[in-house]
Amino acid sequence: MEPIVIHPAESLHGRLQRGRGCAARRAAGTPGARDLIYDCVSRDPRWDTLEARGLYYARLILDLELQTTPIVEHIFDPEDRLDTEPDRTNLALDVLTHLVRLGRREAAVPLRRYATEGGNWYTALQSLVELDDPVLADGLDEVAADRCDDRALAWLCGVDGAVTRMWARRQPRIAAARRPETRPHEPRASLTGHTDADLAALVRTHGDGATAAILELGRRRSRLVLDLVEEFLPGGSYDGPLCRAVRDLGPAALARARVWAGEQRSYQDVGIDVIAAHGTESDAPPLLTALKVALDEEDWDLAAVPVDGLGRLRSRSAIPLLLYGWQESASSRLRANLLGALARIDPHVAEPYLVEALWDCEGGARRIAAGAVPLDGSTRARLRRLRHEEAEEADVRSAATARLTGNPN
Repeated sequence: MEPIVIHPAESLHGRLQRGRGCAARRAAGTPGARDLIYDCVSRDPRWDTLEARGLYYARLILDLELQTTPIVEHIFDPEDRLDTEPDRTNLALDVLTHLVRLGRREAAVPLRRYATEGGNWYTALQSLVELDDPVLADGLDEVAADRCDDRALAWLCGVDGAVTRMWARRQPRIAAARRPETRPHEPRASLTGHTDADLAALVRTHGDGATAAILELGRRRSRLVLDLVEEFLPGGSYDGPLCRAVRDLGPAALARARVWAGEQRSYQDVGIDVIAAHGTESDAPPLLTALKVALDEEDWDLAAVPVDGLGRLRSRSAIPLLLYGWQESASSRLRANLLGALARIDPHVAEPYLVEALWDCEGGARRIAAGAVPLDGSTRARLRRLRHEEAEEADVRSAATARLTGNPN
């Protein structure tokens, strides 16, 4: 695959790649937008493949009355038969799936064909199972039974639905996959009789019970967790369990977290996590510094925590950085954090971004916007669409309903 080129954030192409709402609103009136949309679908622009784009591009294709031919040509490109890059077609298959949900049922035809012929056939089968329409999945039980090993078949058909029930009636292997063997869990040794010092000693042995000991110390809110962080995180040991245990400590970790953040220790990020969740107004400066560093380094994952913390503290000093992040971030998921922070700090500043976010690719951003956007003719019309469109995420539909009816519950 050719390397992904992310276009400048101020260009329509760059905004479409990022899934921005302002691009969705401009596309209909911009010459050449059609080709840019097809380019985004065929050259997956996502910084993180877990980010949402399928519904966003499907809505654009629906609203602009575009054909699916270029998408179909992409998934059946001769390169697909080389099967060297299965992720090459993930976004295109997702777009076709969402088009079916939006009423373009003809998009299911290439999905069915690809499930039979394509290199990334399993993803297409998953999409048809999730659509849960027996008419669209009829006859593909043979493909699933023939091409899937037992584990893949269990993942594919483990969810109950009209399609998997139909397939199970026809295929004994699918019926068996829907009834996985259950094995009793081996009982874990109880740690309740151990002192905090005993548990810390067990961690230092690096034995089998070390992770459980860390988590038990966190459950007890033992300050020994803080010593273990300083001892083991510089070497990268027990990262996950120790971070979880520190979170369990809550405000009790705040004093030490301030030291870690202020002295820029190797585990400074853990300190920022604690400060973001439990700090006071005096802790805004290290959060601002952490956010600026993350944005400068384009570390979008790392930016989310200080963004949330600054929003919780309602720090007005953060507004310029938040607006910069909104404009430049290649991560659409970060926009939900940014929008939530802006809305908490200054609803007036947030207004245009709340309006834009009703068209955003990320469900989290649409949900926040639906719950707080100023109501006028345009936003009411968009909220009605979000409320009634079955392809929309359930929490977004609920937020849109509550906003339109004035019922927060």
